[in-house]
Amino acid sequence: MIVDDDPDLLVILRALFEKEHFEVLTVDTGYDCLKELQRGFSGVILMDLMMPFMDGYTTIHEIVKQGYAKLVKIVIITASSKKDQDKYNELEPYIYDYIQKPFNIDWLLTNVKLACID
Repeated sequence: MIVDDDPDLLVILRALFEKEHFEVLTVDTGYDCLKELQRGFSGVILMDLMMPFMDGYTTIHEIVKQGYAKLVKIVIITASSKKDQDKYNELEPYIYDYIQKPFNIDWLLTNVKLACID
């Protein structure tokens, strides 16, 4: 699942991962991410941090609080050059990786493939 409020990035990443034979869900809010988890999603989540209404940290906190953390591997993808250390440190055990935008596409693909088999 790709969670990002940038519609262009959602389209690009969907095409990239579908080309690699991944089943891809895209949502543009943390609320929609939680809805998909309630519907039974499990797998890798690429999570943007800076989103309106519910940011990525709050969404991850809710994933943990609602008991979905065991079903997913969360890879943060963000344009932010600085981590909110307090929020990050609290959630670090639930975060598989932290990747800054712009990212290397090959690295992102490799990382997601590793998360799938890990």
